[in-house]
Amino acid sequence: MPEQLLLAKARQPHPDPAGRPGPGKNREGGPASSGRNRRALLRTARTAGPWAVPLLVLVVWQWTAAVGILPPAVLPAPEAVLRAGTDLAATGELQFHILTSLRRILQGFALGAATGLLLGFLVGMSKPAEVLLDRSLQMVRTIPHLALVPLMIAWFGIGEEPKILLVALGTFFPIYLNTVTGIRGVDPKLLQLGRSYGLGRWRLVRDIAVPGAMPTILSGIRYSLGVAWMTLVVAETISASDGIGYLAQNARELLRTDQIVLAIVLYALAGLLADLLTRLVERRVLRWHPNYRPKANQ
Repeated sequence: MPEQLLLAKARQPHPDPAGRPGPGKNREGGPASSGRNRRALLRTARTAGPWAVPLLVLVVWQWTAAVGILPPAVLPAPEAVLRAGTDLAATGELQFHILTSLRRILQGFALGAATGLLLGFLVGMSKPAEVLLDRSLQMVRTIPHLALVPLMIAWFGIGEEPKILLVALGTFFPIYLNTVTGIRGVDPKLLQLGRSYGLGRWRLVRDIAVPGAMPTILSGIRYSLGVAWMTLVVAETISASDGIGYLAQNARELLRTDQIVLAIVLYALAGLLADLLTRLVERRVLRWHPNYRPKANQ
């Protein structure tokens, strides 16, 4: 019996005199909890980090306007810009101008992107097409497309055609150049391997050339979206009766600085949304690429 009592006592866990948990246990603040806190902090930093500088600029802007460093005639306070936006939205004018500009961007970008991709793949995959087309396109590329605004107005008037064509021109060349560069950057050994497996030209383009060139093509699309909005600003400022650019031009004539800043903010938000959309497409299309895979939490 005494031996059984001693064995039973030996099996019972003994508390650590220092209050530390035994092996295999963890208390708050231990290594596992510290790892979870670190991962949560990293996720928060990745989410909030990109907004740190814009928020800082907004705070400094509001403070300098509130203390009178920036007079309203030079740069109105953020609250004044927001109030101008809500007033225009209440009448429906703001939504009308935004939708008009979005329609022009979509039409011009679709035309320029489709043409740039088609000619880019043609020149990148065919040596005769490169000899025939590339030199002429490079000569046209050196002409600033915004310098064609007067000519476009002389040809098509002040309707929708000049604006859409200017946006298409601004979109075409970045996509064309990046498509040609991406196609030429595909490893020739992969193309030769595809031919050895009996792949035709269409299969080579679809299964090898397009995936290999897609990172470069998407970079060109991201850049061309910024050029498209910049082009539309000029086109709507010169020859338009609606759109965000017209809103800014009309506000300048009425000395409404708050509406001018509102138009600038709208262009910035439009560019941000376009970039986020392109990044989303990159993550979906380039899931096979190691540089575009979501990284595991450290």
